[in-house]
Amino acid sequence: MSEPSRIRNFSIIAHIDHGKSTLADRLLEATGTIARRDMQEQIMDSMELERERGITIKAKAVRMNYKAPDGQDYVLNLIDTPGHVDFTYEVSRALAACEGALLVVDATQGIQAQTLANKHLAEEVGLKIIPVINKIDLPSADVEATAEACFDVMHILEDPVHASAKVGLGIQETLDAIVSRLPPPVGDAAKPLSALIFDSAYSSFRGVVLLVRVVDGTLKKGMRVRFFSTGLEIAVEEVGYLTPKQTPAAQLSAGEVGYLVSGLKDIHQVRVGDTLMEKERPLEKALPGYKEAKPVVFAGVFPINAADYPALKAALEKLNLEDSSFNYTPENSEALGFGYRLGFLGLLHMEIVKERLEREFGLSLIVTAPNVVYRVQLQDDQWKTVDNPAKFPPLGDIKIVEEPYVALTIILPIEFQEGVLNLIKDRRGEHRGIEYLSATRMMVKYDLPLGEMVVNFYDRLKSVSKGYASMDYSPIGNKPSDMVRLEILIHGDPVDALSQIVHKDKAYGIGKAMCEKLKELIDRQNFEVAIQARIGGKIIARETLGARRKDVLAKCYGGDITRKRKLLEKQKEGKRKAKLLGSVEINQEAFLAVLKLDEETK
Repeated sequence: MSEPSRIRNFSIIAHIDHGKSTLADRLLEATGTIARRDMQEQIMDSMELERERGITIKAKAVRMNYKAPDGQDYVLNLIDTPGHVDFTYEVSRALAACEGALLVVDATQGIQAQTLANKHLAEEVGLKIIPVINKIDLPSADVEATAEACFDVMHILEDPVHASAKVGLGIQETLDAIVSRLPPPVGDAAKPLSALIFDSAYSSFRGVVLLVRVVDGTLKKGMRVRFFSTGLEIAVEEVGYLTPKQTPAAQLSAGEVGYLVSGLKDIHQVRVGDTLMEKERPLEKALPGYKEAKPVVFAGVFPINAADYPALKAALEKLNLEDSSFNYTPENSEALGFGYRLGFLGLLHMEIVKERLEREFGLSLIVTAPNVVYRVQLQDDQWKTVDNPAKFPPLGDIKIVEEPYVALTIILPIEFQEGVLNLIKDRRGEHRGIEYLSATRMMVKYDLPLGEMVVNFYDRLKSVSKGYASMDYSPIGNKPSDMVRLEILIHGDPVDALSQIVHKDKAYGIGKAMCEKLKELIDRQNFEVAIQARIGGKIIARETLGARRKDVLAKCYGGDITRKRKLLEKQKEGKRKAKLLGSVEINQEAFLAVLKLDEETK
């Protein structure tokens, strides 16, 4: 048990690639939490994908013991958070478990979009912020300009700590700033138990492991505790600290951060952000800020080999135990067979889940074009939620369609202004404001349909800005839009896997491009094949794939012309019958290419 005045609970927040994980490594090293021989880069990022991409996907916590220069012993609890906007809710819950935050800013890149977004998140939960200017040893570092921007743009009055986590500069100053500038936790161990669940993980040996921050009271082995939102009761089998390995302890008291093992086997019964309370002394109200994380992007996932469907089902069940933030339901496509429709927190989340399914379970998958959730008001005034183009109502039944919008913030060098603004205009962005941060950099703010952003927007932004623009977004609700379902028909039959919901103004361009691409990719048949794009009952684009023709006259060496005409008429009649009875098989390569094309045409 630690004295609350000797505890500091803090997080490190930053834009992607500004050195957050490296700074965490140096703090663990400097406090002796991890021996130098056991040290490796990105020690907090244990997942292969995290290390490869240089991002943090899962929140984690580690306890460090630090002896300050004045001889006092302190306990520093670092709660590491994901950096990407898809995981904003996880970030906000992790920040709610802290009293302060280190805001890391890259001295070579300055303030980026997610620097601002994470700073606002930290302020919303009332954290004390200490700016850390990182990478000061690099030749291109502009420390003074970055320090000025912290004051002018982010309005942070605190003096920044100058550091270079890579080479170990400024680490002692950072530790001293944590101890001297961040407030200790306020809590009373004598009060009824009140603990925040800021993350959960699944272990095949121990079941569900909860990461908790005790606000008031004491959490001990053998206690009966209850989840506030669900009322579920569990027995505490073990509590302890993360160092970063699980180290059992007698109890966790007010102000402390640690883990709890209960023997619970289903991670879906646990909700991040929920409050734990004692069964015998229940609370009247929960800790603030809890909400359910809802998927915003949906896509169909199908195995390339139909025989892999049972393996996909088993893989999703297992992966969902580790990451309960995506959901899945069975789906059947006439073109692609049996698969699942998955809901994700965002596009990066979708990429990560797909990569983990392919890498960890050895699956080869087709993922359909991602789409968002639309709200449709029917002619009888009923509202319907649509997350799958196949479920979009007929055009005549629709009164209003609402699509989700996001508030988009982009920070970029002024020289790329034209290309970026044209991209946003092309994606139906609505202007909200422009702010000039310095003589060379600017910030643009737009409202943008989420559906326009989930398909290839980030890659196009990086392309038009040569990699210098950074973006952040947050949901702002739904707005009415003129959305329609675009269907692709092959030989008169709609191909459900290629259906998508698009804006009416863009439907012709997308439909024409898809028809042209399919004409190149589909194998010729013994009959003529029509490839069409349709909205409602109206065909808006068409390409015709000619028949594969056999030379029936090859065996005629001279002779009467009527013999040749008879053979040609017989071939013509055979093609007519084949056209009536024939069906067209579309190969998997065609699907993959058309889904890729969909990203390019948006």
